[in-house]
Amino acid sequence: MGQQQLLLIILGVIIVGIAIAVGLSLFSAQSIESNRDALINDINNLNAHAYQFFIRPTSMGGGGGSFSGGTGYVIPAKMGTNDNGTYVATIINATQIKFVGTSAAGNGTVTNTFDASTGKVTGNYTYTGLFGSN
Repeated sequence: MGQQQLLLIILGVIIVGIAIAVGLSLFSAQSIESNRDALINDINNLNAHAYQFFIRPTSMGGGGGSFSGGTGYVIPAKMGTNDNGTYVATIINATQIKFVGTSAAGNGTVTNTFDASTGKVTGNYTYTGLFGSN
């Protein structure tokens, strides 16, 4: 083999190595973003579930217009943990509840506060860990 052929082979190996590194980086970033989106989706489902508890009369097992009414809002066991992460609810006051989702993959946490008096998320979602860098 000539010297030019060896240089072309070395150049080809370097380019393939760089392409593999870039591909792995993109895959990792997509995986983190996908996990964050799944946590947000699960927290949105928890917001809806908590709102159902909030508006349900205490005689029917609800909160009667309060997250602390009746027995108080508790995340159901099947919604508390899944493949995406683990979720914790903290009652702030009668009409506000805060949800924190912790990634099962160790990527970080997603937090939001839901206000049942308006039926909306208060402020923005907040992120920690690798979620904060996306």
